[in-house]
Amino acid sequence: MSEDSSRRRRGSDDDDARPVTAAGRRRRADAAGNGTGGDPADTEGGRTSGKGTATPTRDRTPESQGSVFARLRRFLREVVAELRKVHWPTRRQIVVYTFVVLVFVSFMVALVAGLDWVFAKAVFALFG
Repeated sequence: MSEDSSRRRRGSDDDDARPVTAAGRRRRADAAGNGTGGDPADTEGGRTSGKGTATPTRDRTPESQGSVFARLRRFLREVVAELRKVHWPTRRQIVVYTFVVLVFVSFMVALVAGLDWVFAKAVFALFG
């Protein structure tokens, strides 16, 4: 049962006691007439919008792009820097993970082989 329906039954209209989202506060302020004021044509939903104006483009200057080799060198440096941040597993963890994968794959192979054998026997028994 929702909070709103239980409040309606009790007759309580205490909306300030419960936490609300920012969108809910805006809706309540708009419904109460406590908007931002001003011309409604300028504001859509109480917010000023910059629609109608294009976002200025960022001009790329040739020196910011650099040569192909400079960009490649920077890319490789960033890759190495990111790889240094990686938490590499220890040798023991790798051995354990490898064992888990091998056991799981062996189980799945045995399961598929077993089902194949059962279905082959069933097909030979039916059509045989």
